[in-house]
Amino acid sequence: MDIRPNHTIYINNLNEKINKEELKKSLYAIFSQFGQIMDIVAYKTLKMRGQAFIIFKEISSATNAMRTMQGFPFYDKPMRINYSKTDSDVIAKLKGTFQERPKRVKQPKPVQTEDKKAKKLKNAGEVGAANNSATAEQPPNQILFLTNLPEETNEMMLSMLFNQFPGFKEVRLVPNRHDIAFVEFATELQSGAAREALQGFKITPTHAMKISFAKK
Repeated sequence: MDIRPNHTIYINNLNEKINKEELKKSLYAIFSQFGQIMDIVAYKTLKMRGQAFIIFKEISSATNAMRTMQGFPFYDKPMRINYSKTDSDVIAKLKGTFQERPKRVKQPKPVQTEDKKAKKLKNAGEVGAANNSATAEQPPNQILFLTNLPEETNEMMLSMLFNQFPGFKEVRLVPNRHDIAFVEFATELQSGAAREALQGFKITPTHAMKISFAKK
């Protein structure tokens, strides 16, 4: 309990059945609302299973995340969160490896991602524009329409994002379309509050979620 606040939070009591990559994506989805995440570290080893470290750029982000998400039911298990004990040993090394990794990975990628984005925009531009114009002026109602979702989006990820808001009822995915979804709330006031808070939320660094009211 007397661990000093630092950039890194340590989470345990995580569901051990969840695949490591899915776990990291889901943690990113619900913790990036608190501030910039430098890295998320999770292990598959027996000793470290069910645990993860999240490294924030700002200490205030780590503090806010710990207070808000303490006991949050994540994959049906309440998270236990504390500051990491050793920011010097384990995490300093991890920060070091993290800082080296993007330099290598990101050099070849910008061209590819821009090319892909350009292709996607060409293919989906008209559809997206039609969707937006059709939904942008819809009157407020209790169902939200989400667009620009990344490929790895799943129901659990969106539920964890939206169920922190009062009145949340359910997430509905659209078969064969990973980029759109519907989220239902009990009232239009509650859906409006969630829309305002999560508008432009980045589920992944390259996908800012667009939220409008669904067509009735």
